[in-house]
Amino acid sequence: MLPIDTLLPDLRATLEAHTTVLLQAPPGAGKTTRVPLALLGCDWRDDRRILMLEPRRIAARAAARFMAGQLGEKPGETVGYRTRLDTKVSARTRIEVVTEGILTRLIQQDPALEDYAAILFDEFHERSLQADLGLALVRESQQALRDDLRVVVMSATLDTAPLAQLLDDAPVLTSEGQAYPVDVHYRPLPPASGRPPRMVDHVAAIIREALDTEMGSILTFLPGAGEIRQVERLIRPQLPPGTHLTPLYGNLKGEEQDRAIQPAPEGERKIVLATAIAETSLTIEGVRVVIDAGQARRAVFDPNSGMTRLITGRVSQAAAEQRKGRAGRVEPGVCYRLWSESEQQGLPAFTPPEILEADLAPLALELAQWGARDPGDLEWLDPPPAAHWAQAVDLLQWLDLLDSDGAITDHGRRARDLGIHPRLAHMVLKGRELGYPQTAARLAALLGDRDLLGPGVGADLTHRLQVLTGEYRAPNLDRARLDALKRAADRLLPEKGARDVDNSLPAGRLLALAYPDRIALRRSGDANRYQLSNGRGARLNDEDALGRDDWLVAADLDGQAREARIFLAAATDRATLETDLATHIETADEARWDDARGTVIARRVKRLGALVLEQKPLPDPSPEQIQLGLLTAVREKGLDSLPWTEAARQWRARVQHMKALEPDAWPDTADTALLNTLDQWLAPFLAGVRNWKGLQQINLIDALQSQLDYTQQQTLKRDLPTALEIPTGQQIRLDYTAENGPVLAAKLQALFGWTDTPKLANGRLPVVIHLLSPAQRSLAVTADLANFWREVYPQVRKEQRGRYPKHPWPEDPLTAEAKMGTKKSGK
Repeated sequence: MLPIDTLLPDLRATLEAHTTVLLQAPPGAGKTTRVPLALLGCDWRDDRRILMLEPRRIAARAAARFMAGQLGEKPGETVGYRTRLDTKVSARTRIEVVTEGILTRLIQQDPALEDYAAILFDEFHERSLQADLGLALVRESQQALRDDLRVVVMSATLDTAPLAQLLDDAPVLTSEGQAYPVDVHYRPLPPASGRPPRMVDHVAAIIREALDTEMGSILTFLPGAGEIRQVERLIRPQLPPGTHLTPLYGNLKGEEQDRAIQPAPEGERKIVLATAIAETSLTIEGVRVVIDAGQARRAVFDPNSGMTRLITGRVSQAAAEQRKGRAGRVEPGVCYRLWSESEQQGLPAFTPPEILEADLAPLALELAQWGARDPGDLEWLDPPPAAHWAQAVDLLQWLDLLDSDGAITDHGRRARDLGIHPRLAHMVLKGRELGYPQTAARLAALLGDRDLLGPGVGADLTHRLQVLTGEYRAPNLDRARLDALKRAADRLLPEKGARDVDNSLPAGRLLALAYPDRIALRRSGDANRYQLSNGRGARLNDEDALGRDDWLVAADLDGQAREARIFLAAATDRATLETDLATHIETADEARWDDARGTVIARRVKRLGALVLEQKPLPDPSPEQIQLGLLTAVREKGLDSLPWTEAARQWRARVQHMKALEPDAWPDTADTALLNTLDQWLAPFLAGVRNWKGLQQINLIDALQSQLDYTQQQTLKRDLPTALEIPTGQQIRLDYTAENGPVLAAKLQALFGWTDTPKLANGRLPVVIHLLSPAQRSLAVTADLANFWREVYPQVRKEQRGRYPKHPWPEDPLTAEAKMGTKKSGK
């Protein structure tokens, strides 16, 4: 009996009265395999199917196999599963376990989900993008089309309050579970002695210690496959008899993954080296020791570059608890955390939801197909970030999948129906038009999955295509995975038996259609280093043969900002690019300032994104080109290169103060904003200016002031004057550029009788007073003049009257006459 079993009657009863339930149960409670079977007998099911969304393929297969075994059947009978490359369902199937993307496809085909009685979201705390999208679409279908559709959201560590609120205060059922106690030992990396210590060496040492001191099998969490292979090499030669070592990560053969989750033979033990794939869903029998390196690798999308990079960072507290719980499933266990107890307190509470960090192009296309042009049209636990959304829409419009208004095009519908990333779908459709349906389909299948050949083979995607065609035989190839990729490619053909017009395998040509922002031109005189059409740099491994080619298209990079590493690419050429991407190649006249020549140089440039295809000098720059060159020079040199006067600097600071008071009513005069708007405020004042000397003679205040209308100019004069009259009758200039300004600096004696601190802008902006000695040295700084006279002045008077006896130091400064000079002068 599993802990969740006692809760199942309550779950069935709740689903009789409610259509949505949030079920919280810790790892190992049995929710994944018990809940779907428990709902089979509910009257409201009416012989319709139950669908359960599972985040990971290995977990989907394992859950379906286990449930089928409970019924004495094989997968594909009462219980089946669907993944992208493997499906086992039949007309008899009543429980479908599906991986991400399958649910979205089903609901797009049938928004009412007529064949399904219930949708279950397993491991929702992982907050995958597809789970968030699936829940948003299912909720809309439930509210608009299927008020009888049951929705069960199952989670282990998620904060349930926001989710319950999103689900209209759905009832929350909680299973306490039956975890055994787990002793936690904090074992941070030891201090360096000689060369810096490596995490993999420390992990190997802790594994050896656990083998000597603890019983049972060991589950070790590492950030990625590379670290797993390193640790495996370190410990395999020293394994004691009867100990099995099994890696577990995504890019493994299916049978190797299955071997990792199977229990060790009786009387023996196993060591599983796993990525975060083993955190949830999977139960690895016999584990009572967990060793957690405390790191995880996740994909983070950069909307500026359009690339996704893998980052390795600390796990969250929730993930650490999930991992620890793996040691207490069947008996008391032990967890070694390879960080300090103080570091534990600094870990983030939860891992960021994928929707906040992911490439949103697939999401944007799905929503456009659904009829939503804005993510705000649906309800989200966390709405998609605006910058990521804007980049996704820009890409989809570039690929002609969305029109200029954000509506899906016919081409976009055909692309979405293929069920692959929009980039790849666009490539497949265009590949058909070019006469290469096979190569395009095979490329899409290869790029939609993990690299078939893995590291060390080189980046050339043509080699991967040759594996699929049988021209290239790779050692240790996963035949089952190869067959699955071939089936996936066949499903992307326009009709069975479709063939390419020739055997050229134009991988680079097709990739350029999918990744126009990743076309790469080799840098002059520098093999293996390239500039991308998105403006970023990239490089191949030094020994990669592709580095001989001038033009590449990079399909997979690590996304580093300065220079990304290219993992997968294919060669192309300029002539092909100019033919296929002609509508995206722009020719424009450009001008730049040449410091060495002291003049503007103009040229006509043909570009594909940031890549220069061709350029020709223009011997006689026009006035407009000269102006453009001067503006470019200002951007390169910075704002300080302009002829700033003190009055101009003060004007700029005054406007910034007004913007701080009224953000929506005043222009931004910070450096970045002024540089971004040079065309608007500076360009009109460059008429007739032909060189840098002429630019230095413009009236900068006039140019800056052009950003204000007449009313604003008058308001600025009134609310933030350049000077204030002090009690002596003199006008003292205010310094708006000073830190914590505006600042008024005056001799202390000149301010006798001033009881209150002056305030500007109708009392919203106090003036900071710098009180000076007769020698113009600072005596005090205050934004509360009344308090200064009352609390501070007596001490200042005591200290200064002996130093400056000729100047007045009255006991009551509020009634004394303000003076600029000495007692005798009266000034």
